[in-house]
Amino acid sequence: MSRAVVSAVINDRARDQRISAETEQRVRDAVRELGYVANLAARSLKGMRKRILGVHTFESVFPIARRDFYHEFLTGVEEQAVIEGHDLLLFTSAEGSDGRRKLYTNGSNRLTAADGAVLLGVTDDHSDLFRLSQERYPFVYIGRRDVHGADIAWVGPDYATAARDAVARLVAHGHRTIAYVGYPQAQEARADREAGYRAGCRAAGIPPLSLLVNLEDLSREWFDLALATGVTALVVELESFANQIAACAAARDLSIPADLSVVALGGTESGPVSERKWSCVGLPRRAVGRAAVSLLVAMLDAPDEPFDHQILLPCTPPDESTIAPSPAS
Repeated sequence: MSRAVVSAVINDRARDQRISAETEQRVRDAVRELGYVANLAARSLKGMRKRILGVHTFESVFPIARRDFYHEFLTGVEEQAVIEGHDLLLFTSAEGSDGRRKLYTNGSNRLTAADGAVLLGVTDDHSDLFRLSQERYPFVYIGRRDVHGADIAWVGPDYATAARDAVARLVAHGHRTIAYVGYPQAQEARADREAGYRAGCRAAGIPPLSLLVNLEDLSREWFDLALATGVTALVVELESFANQIAACAAARDLSIPADLSVVALGGTESGPVSERKWSCVGLPRRAVGRAAVSLLVAMLDAPDEPFDHQILLPCTPPDESTIAPSPAS
C-alpha cells in the first residue's frame, strides 16, 4: 500500500482520490491498531490549519456564572480567540471509571479536531499531558504545571511573588509572627503560594509557620491553638479560609483586623465574591486566558521557533481592608 494512499485516508481525502471503501477501511484499521495520531504542528506547515482552538476542562465549569472561579479565564480565552481570528471548540472529555476526565478515548486523542488546545482545571494525573507532549500536540495549560519528563507550555498567576509581597506588607505593619493557612494537598498553585510565603519570611528574618489544614477541619479549637503560638497575622490560601477564621475570631470576641490581620491569596473556590471584603490578592484571570491563547497561536504559527512558553503574570496587591498594625507592637 503506497504512502500516498495512507496519507489520503488519514487526511480525509479518500473519496477525492477514488480510493475504494475496502482499502480505506484497511488503512483506518491499521491506524487504529498502531495508535497513530496526526501531528498537527506538521499539518500547519502545509497550510492545513482549521483555525479552531480547543478548550478542554478537567473540571465541570459549564454553565458558568460571573462569580465562578473560571469565568474570567474563559472570558479572556474567548476575547483573544476573536482577536486572533480563531473559533473555539469546547471539549468536556469522557470520564473514566475513576470519575476523572480523560483526553484520550480508546487510545485516540480527541483534541485533534482542533489545531491546538487550551487546557484548564485541576487534575492530579499528568499522564495525558505527558502523552500530548510526546505526540507534539500543541497545547497551553492555564496554571503552572510540572509534568515529569516533559517541558509543557503554560500561563499562570505569579502566586509565589504575591505571597512573598503579602508577608512583606504585614511585616511593614509590625507583624513578626505570621502564619500561613492552606490546604495540605500538593498541587502546583498551592506549592507556589506556600513557597512565596516562606520566601517572604526568610527575607524578613522571621520563622515560617505553615498551618496546613482542610477547610472543614478549621475549628475553634484549631484556631485557639494557632493563636497560642502568638500569631498576629495570617496569610491564607483562599477567602474561604478567611471566612472560617472570621467566624472563629467572632466566637472569641476578637476583631479583624484590630486583633488579627488577614491577607487572602485568592478568592473563594466559587469565585472572587465573599461574605465580607478581605485584603485579597487580585488574580489576573482574564489576562492569563488571553495570554494562553496568544501563546498557543504563536506555537501554531511558528512551531519550530524558540520563545518563552512558561509565563507568570503579576497579581494585584491587596488593599488595607483586613490589614492593621500588629497589636503586639
